[in-house]
Amino acid sequence: MRIIISLARRIFAPAVILGTISFSAATAQDNGVTFSSSDKKVEQAFVWAKNMALHYKGHVNDPVGPWYESALPPRDAFCMRDVSHQSIGAEILGLKEQNRNMFTLFASNISASKNWCSYWEINKAGKPAPEDYRNDREFWYNLPANFDVLCASWRLYLWTGDKYYINNPAFVHFQEKTVNDYINAWVLSADSMLNRPAHPNAPVPFNESDSFHRCRGLPSYSEGIANLKTGADLIAALYRGLLTYSAILAEKGKPKEAALYSLKAEKYRQQLEAHWWDEKDKLYYTYYSNDNRFGKDEGETFLLWFDALKDHSRVTQTLAHISSKTWNVENTSYLPLIFYNKGSWNKARDYILYLSDESTARREYPEVSFGVIEGIVQGLMGIAPDVRQHSISTIFKTTDNGNAAIRNLPLLNTLVDVTHLDTRQSSLINRGKQPLKWKAMFYGRYHQAYAGGKPLTIKQEKDSQGKVISFAEVMVKPGNQVKVSVK
Repeated sequence: MRIIISLARRIFAPAVILGTISFSAATAQDNGVTFSSSDKKVEQAFVWAKNMALHYKGHVNDPVGPWYESALPPRDAFCMRDVSHQSIGAEILGLKEQNRNMFTLFASNISASKNWCSYWEINKAGKPAPEDYRNDREFWYNLPANFDVLCASWRLYLWTGDKYYINNPAFVHFQEKTVNDYINAWVLSADSMLNRPAHPNAPVPFNESDSFHRCRGLPSYSEGIANLKTGADLIAALYRGLLTYSAILAEKGKPKEAALYSLKAEKYRQQLEAHWWDEKDKLYYTYYSNDNRFGKDEGETFLLWFDALKDHSRVTQTLAHISSKTWNVENTSYLPLIFYNKGSWNKARDYILYLSDESTARREYPEVSFGVIEGIVQGLMGIAPDVRQHSISTIFKTTDNGNAAIRNLPLLNTLVDVTHLDTRQSSLINRGKQPLKWKAMFYGRYHQAYAGGKPLTIKQEKDSQGKVISFAEVMVKPGNQVKVSVK
């Protein structure tokens, strides 16, 4: 589903009201991943989010194969943007077969006849959703989508260790076409973003009033802006997509090619910083129009989601502006993880509670529950697996000295339990069959670390906001529990 549901053709879609559904703590603890905390409000948010997200799991006999709802619920469909965002939350909840199937369908359905687009939405019948597709010449498509899917498939590889996401022929084809032919077809080179044509691949004859003509290749996820040439979110997506492809090439032992795409990616980030910052308002412009004017609307969320901003002061200004306004739930569902990652932990918690509150309008939109799950596990708990080192890093992002625990968490083809006893003590249980390297991290400058009473080498680094982190690394054998503390 798209970020802004403001065009006339979208307004008639019926709403699905699920506000009367009641989920208990007992229900959520019955199976799969579980979460507990001294912060009972966040614990209850997890309970609600887990049950709501699993409510959207597709039926086993649906023709499309394993899937979960990732679009407007009446459509029984999944959308490229939504799936890319929901995928890690889905993995946490055990929906790995669904992720594999849906990403494979997106990757497999790019084609030259669609100018290397895929299907924006696919429904449970295994067909392109008719709400967005008429034929290969007439359909709705948002151009950041290919790079979003590319980035999400890489994140899934890092999380799961499943080489399918980078080596399967459908994914390799998707990667190669996206970073070359797709960019060329849609005039998306770094030096073309401010002078590209409005509709480079429009059907002939062109009908401006037909959204399947006008929106065949929207250069943004924001859809409420007329006369749009380029969105800042598209530039951020290009940056992250090319950087992701560089990482994939490096993982495959191709350092020269990897360096080339890293340089290509950097050109987009430089364009963003050089041309898109409004020095007067201390904010980024979010779009550039066909009458050659910059403007501001939605879109800042994706500058942070794709981690395209490196100037700390500008990041701070962007966070402050986002938090000063109320956004639709699609945008807001990204904010827990973003704000945890950018150091605004209290605000991240506020977003988790807001999104899970029964009074919040449209909290039943599928992205919301998946976003809450990821915000808690990757954000609050700071859990980040990386198959390249067969490792997991953890760090507790809280302003109080409470505790939190996640159990039966699937990652790297195993299950782990992570417990933060407080901000200076964490433990990990490896329930799998392979040893796991654990990077136990703690905010603050500490000088000693211990595991089982034995001293560990302690080191320091800084996060992207310049905060000092102390960490120790330890191997956790299969079936073992290790507790690391610092002082």
